[in-house]
Amino acid sequence: MWRKLRRLGAAQLLDGLVALPADARTKEQFEWLAEEIVEAGGDASLWLAEAADRATERDLIDQLRSRAVEEYRAVIGEVEALDGEPTTRTLGRLRRELQRIGHRDFFPPAERDAAHRAVAEAATRVDAR
Repeated sequence: MWRKLRRLGAAQLLDGLVALPADARTKEQFEWLAEEIVEAGGDASLWLAEAADRATERDLIDQLRSRAVEEYRAVIGEVEALDGEPTTRTLGRLRRELQRIGHRDFFPPAERDAAHRAVAEAATRVDAR
């Protein structure tokens, strides 16, 4: 279950307690996940909460942002590691990965733009062929 929550972009606060910025998309995804848990015989409920102070909120944002930074850096690293010219297939995979990261990136870091630039530059090399 944690893998599904992680794909949504959730941050684990405690064992069994996760947080995710509240927007229509994430609320709907959490509702579907709660239904799956109940259908599997478990108990699930959704709660809306807010941090008690700005420091706690900043810590949570930092945690979510740092995960996105790692993922964007991995994409940049893949582009840099390409031997010669990237294939159309590799380029498509990198674009899909950027899209997946973007779906769970609620607080975009500077690495987001760098990863998009790296993939765009790789696409330019493919288009030039």
